Amino acid sequence: MPILLWVRGKLHAEKPIYAGKARQSLWTSATVNIATLRPNVFKPIEKPVDCVVEIQEISEPDLRAKVTEFKKAGEKLDVAEADIIVSGGRGMKGPEHFSLIEALANELGAAVGASRAVVDAGWRPHGEQVGQTGKTVSPSLYIACGISGAIQHLAGMSSSKFIVAINKDKDAPIFAIADYGINGDVFEVLPVFTEEVKKLKN
Repeated sequence: MPILLWVRGKLHAEKPIYAGKARQSLWTSATVNIATLRPNVFKPIEKPVDCVVEIQEISEPDLRAKVTEFKKAGEKLDVAEADIIVSGGRGMKGPEHFSLIEALANELGAAVGASRAVVDAGWRPHGEQVGQTGKTVSPSLYIACGISGAIQHLAGMSSSKFIVAINKDKDAPIFAIADYGINGDVFEVLPVFTEEVKKLKN
């Protein structure tokens, strides 16, 4: 998680690098500073801490950019905004098996996510990629199906509130951060999982 602090007239920033293996510390005493954060790198707090915010009025002539058009987002749920995500990895063994992921996601009202290996193989679109080179997500529930848990992927979803991992490899790294783990064949577990969710909804 990045850290931004204003200390004795200087902006101090710390950010993770190398997929979270190290942290970089930066200082600046410039008059004007701009800091950007990737979406979902931390959760918003309900009650703001005590701080002083200076608001400067900006008139239209000062603006260098202007909104000229609004485009309606597609009906497909974006993983970056979803409260529940069902993701698939190489363990799904092919794009045709993502119908199992989609079925569970449909029952849960969830978005479909994918690992980098899946996207690189052309099984799923890049917009579904979760990870350091994809989207950083922080849902209430993240279900990882056939995902081993590469550092690149963990960097993009480890802040999820609850993580459920389904993998037949009992030593898969994903189990180390999962709140609940199912050590089993994803092709056997997912249909049963989906049916149980259906029963709970009825």
